[in-house]
Amino acid sequence: MENWISVFTTTVEYTAEGVKALLERAGIPAVILSHKDSAYVMLGEINVMVPNDDAERAARVINERQGE
Repeated sequence: MENWISVFTTTVEYTAEGVKALLERAGIPAVILSHKDSAYVMLGEINVMVPNDDAERAARVINERQGE
């Protein structure tokens, strides 16, 4: 995923889905990149990725939401 950067990392899939939806509602394209192990689902992380150009705005959106 060239020119995309991780703005949020979690181990919980529904949390990643929620952050992705939050970013998309703010007009920021987002995708989920999972590094979960298929045999050991407790291992690995899930990253929410956005284009590099949107990284700062995405971080602000996420931080504002966490501050509520």
